[in-house]
Amino acid sequence: MPPATITLNVHVTPRAPRDEIVSASGDAIKIKLRAPPVDDKANDALVKFLAQAFGVRRAQIEIVSGLKSRHKLVRIQGASADRIQELRK
Repeated sequence: MPPATITLNVHVTPRAPRDEIVSASGDAIKIKLRAPPVDDKANDALVKFLAQAFGVRRAQIEIVSGLKSRHKLVRIQGASADRIQELRK
């Protein structure tokens, strides 16, 4: 499947022992991040983590809503929808 724009519902748990995807189902992903939820550190860590997970540049990821919330809507440009299936495993 060619790269496309994907929109994901993400639930972030900050101050975790390590960065990891806890679960992924449908278009929702639960992610734990080491970064604290202060001064946009958790948002920056989320963008960096997703860029690495989807193999895209950080500039291709946008937090559309939920900048101050644990529940976020994230848009990833140029990501393969197949990658979501791989992350579920």
